[in-house]
Amino acid sequence: MSLSTPTVTAINYPDATITRAERALCCSPFRLTLFAAMLEQSVSLLSIPGAGGLEKGYTSRLLTEAAAESYLLWLIKVGILRREVDGQGITDSFRLTPLGRKLIEKWQPQGDFFPQPTFWQRFLNTLQRWFSF
Repeated sequence: MSLSTPTVTAINYPDATITRAERALCCSPFRLTLFAAMLEQSVSLLSIPGAGGLEKGYTSRLLTEAAAESYLLWLIKVGILRREVDGQGITDSFRLTPLGRKLIEKWQPQGDFFPQPTFWQRFLNTLQRWFSF
């Protein structure tokens, strides 16, 4: 009896899924630094808003806790993030999904910022967020 290593296959996402996820990331107030940290470990919601988030390079502007959570929940809906779970249930921490990892690893070599979204991309992202809740 021989044990074989299972083959790992990449997940193929539809183009529309990738486009929507890229648009959501570019339109978010978060910087690539936050998601690079999530490549290594989960990140607590409380470390993102306020001056702490700016100092760590997680955000491009000051955010309240409610605003940060709202944006993070949108990134969960588009498939980039997931909530961390422990033995007690869902925590206040977030991690990248395989789709999120794929996008962040694609953009990491380009620096700390996402591509600047166009007016149309911002408009579409806002509409999708508004109609999804």
